[in-house]
Amino acid sequence: MKFLIVGLGNVGNEYAHTRHNIGFDVVMAFLSKHGGQLQQDRLAYKSEVRWKGRIFVCICPTTFMNLSGKSVKYWMDKEKIEKENVLVIVDDVALPLNRIRIRSGGSDGGHNGLKSIQELLGTTEYPKLRFGIGNNYPKGAQADFVLGKWLKEEEPVVRKKIELCIEVIEGFATVGINHVMNKFNHIEI
Repeated sequence: MKFLIVGLGNVGNEYAHTRHNIGFDVVMAFLSKHGGQLQQDRLAYKSEVRWKGRIFVCICPTTFMNLSGKSVKYWMDKEKIEKENVLVIVDDVALPLNRIRIRSGGSDGGHNGLKSIQELLGTTEYPKLRFGIGNNYPKGAQADFVLGKWLKEEEPVVRKKIELCIEVIEGFATVGINHVMNKFNHIEI
């Protein structure tokens, strides 16, 4: 069984550990736990780890957020992974900071990374792990907010949620998306 785990974000030090790059941070934490290390590859930083008879192909696209679909489509085709076995990890301003949400499909919600993936796959029906970042910003300041760093008081919640996301990825591959949706979608940190 092979799975493609996609962390969305932007490459470059100025974007490191920002709200918009939480997908990168979750993938790196998952790889850290499982002994994987990202290497530069085509259209992405990539690593492959094996756990409980599963193969996890983990990528952080280097195409920048708005072109994430290019990287996702390339690695799905190259690794011959069906969309049901793809999990895209993404920041979400519509969810409060203390929540995550797993879905087997659903709209891009205005997120440019998801929009790009949807365009290249021709569907919204692929699994997503949405990491709530909240919407604590004044009108017109969304870009600055999502590209900003976590506040000191947010960091403990973010760390706990990253650990939760590692469990979601493991569960997604071992017990399936329905089980992880039922177990994790109602948790508040």
